[in-house]
Amino acid sequence: GHGEFQVIALAPMNCQELFDLTITAFNFAETYRCPVFILSDAYLGHLHETVHIPPKEDIIKRVIRRELPQTESKKFSYKDTSTGKYIIPKPPIIGTDHCPVMFLHSPHNSDGFPSSNSLGFMEILIEKVKTNINEIAITEEYKLDDADIVIISYGLPVRTSYRAVDIARKEGIKAGILRLVTVWPFHDEKVKEGIKNAKAIIVPELNYTGFIAEQVERVSKLEIPIIRVPKVGTFHHPDDILKVIREVS
Repeated sequence: GHGEFQVIALAPMNCQELFDLTITAFNFAETYRCPVFILSDAYLGHLHETVHIPPKEDIIKRVIRRELPQTESKKFSYKDTSTGKYIIPKPPIIGTDHCPVMFLHSPHNSDGFPSSNSLGFMEILIEKVKTNINEIAITEEYKLDDADIVIISYGLPVRTSYRAVDIARKEGIKAGILRLVTVWPFHDEKVKEGIKNAKAIIVPELNYTGFIAEQVERVSKLEIPIIRVPKVGTFHHPDDILKVIREVS
């Protein structure tokens, strides 16, 4: 096969975000020239909610346009000739000078021609995402400033977590949420910052394995109790999360 690469993954929690994050996904794909996935699920797909669709002209303003450079097009390359470093060129426009001679998905050099340096090729695909993680990794915080019980969640379980946290707060329990809008790449530093005052971490996921829980365990180095709250075949009820919050408070 062609080996490994980094994939950007976004997790909407409502129907409005299914629309909005799709625009974000196309912009990320255009900017970083890699696949971008929208991590929806069956429950979100069956929801009936109001979605605000902006006027066409507003949507056009939000979408990155594929345009020719204003200056004279240089030879298309993945390398900055002045520094020798890899750059992410603007997407090619077929029929113009801003277009490589070849389009390959197998290992190739900075000019687009086949290369036997597969490792170097894979490193480029990975690093172009890793080095831009601050721009790619979107997170949101909810009542996290003074929280000592932190819920790390993404997708539909975030909505359930909001309700659970609101109830816990009324009971005097300092719970908060770190929401991962971008599930991958996983931003280690943002997660470390979000859990720095936590005495316990709760990770509700709509899967049995706990894919993100494994990343949280890696980042926390298991110095803080991490409780997985998996759900398979159905979705979380606020009581599922609230019960765990009460147990660790």
